[in-house]
Amino acid sequence: MLWNSELEAREQIKTLVGLYYEEFKKPQQKKIFEEGERIPYASRIYDEKEMCNLVDAALEFWLTAGRYTEEFEKKFSEYLGVKFCSLVNSGSSANLNAFMALTSHLLGERRINRGDEVITVAAGFPTTVTPIIQYGAVPVFVDVTIPQYNIDVTKLDAALSDRTKAVMVAHTLGNPFDLSIVKKFCDTHGLWLIEDNCDALGSKYTMNGEVKFTGTIGDIGTSSFYPPHHMTMGEGGAVYTDNPLLHKIIRSFRDWGRDCVCPSGRDNLCGNRFDKQYGELPVGYDHKFVYSHFGFNLKATDLQASVGCAQIEKFPSFVERRKHNFQRLRDGLRSVEDKLILPVACERSEPSWFGFLVTCRQGTDRNKIVQYIESKGIQTRMLFAGNLIKHPCFDEMRNSKEGYRVVGSLENTDRIMRDSFWVGVYPGMTDRMIDYMVMQIEKAVRL
Repeated sequence: MLWNSELEAREQIKTLVGLYYEEFKKPQQKKIFEEGERIPYASRIYDEKEMCNLVDAALEFWLTAGRYTEEFEKKFSEYLGVKFCSLVNSGSSANLNAFMALTSHLLGERRINRGDEVITVAAGFPTTVTPIIQYGAVPVFVDVTIPQYNIDVTKLDAALSDRTKAVMVAHTLGNPFDLSIVKKFCDTHGLWLIEDNCDALGSKYTMNGEVKFTGTIGDIGTSSFYPPHHMTMGEGGAVYTDNPLLHKIIRSFRDWGRDCVCPSGRDNLCGNRFDKQYGELPVGYDHKFVYSHFGFNLKATDLQASVGCAQIEKFPSFVERRKHNFQRLRDGLRSVEDKLILPVACERSEPSWFGFLVTCRQGTDRNKIVQYIESKGIQTRMLFAGNLIKHPCFDEMRNSKEGYRVVGSLENTDRIMRDSFWVGVYPGMTDRMIDYMVMQIEKAVRL
């Protein structure tokens, strides 16, 4: 026999994984950048701890949500300073889970019904808006500002109707939207606020003299752990709240819509599994198979959570490096402010930047710049959908003029669609890489 116990075997295997990382993966991450090499807009940052956790979870072979999931939810809640966190399988699922929670009958008159309106923006990622449409509610689109690229809060009153139930918007590329005004608007009119925090994990905002993380100021916050994001599980996301009722509903929708709150794989922790009556079911029907919502299975696996448990320990250093990279880019590109509008942080905020977004001034050709710097190895991205309602998925609604509402013009949204692009600031970028990006962007705008 090679080992005296399973524990000894696992420890030896993890030791070998650590050696594998040192021999093969670490040199790839530590390679010195040479001019002309590809600079991606984002990349995973990890070491042997993530790999060892992943192998440990695989050897345990629980596979679905288990001890690593519980550990991550606890650590993530502690980091953000929120009471409740639910791990899910993606940021898009997190947005779905968050929105659907607000449709629950348990919320009484405040529930979102089909035909009710949700204020949002078209300049962003589609899955901030998709759950609204899929459910049959009505997204109400307002314009955004440049160079903050967030919801134009001066348009909120015009967007309000007697059917408005919520505001659901993202913090664009790490830059918080004006939470003080949006939160006050929601509180004044009894509206829910969902913060799509998928691109802004680690960003902070000062509200009433208190510094808080974005995602924790509204009723529900969401995060994504897709590889390009601030931290990664490969695939994964989270939904968080301080509201115990919303937490219960979020868990129900995440876990098939079931009524029971006992964790999967653990029976009768509540002690009431067989002694109550629900709906028109017989008394004593197994509570683990009672469904109070039409839910989903949005759970992540322990394999994903194990990676997240290692990532969360490194996360504060990721945020600091993103800030450093952003500032170095901004300082370097001041020389081309006559050609490019550089990004500006929201007042009272401390962004954990996801990207560096610029808008070309009149007479400056975005496509020419993008194609030039891409040819020099610098990866670029548009601001996701640009203007979502211009996409083919809106063709049917656009032709019928039903299913959504636009307040005023989307002038800045359209400009972003035409004239804006962004480059990365992920923590694996070195000063040498940033300076190369500055040099090539300067050349591109002067062509």
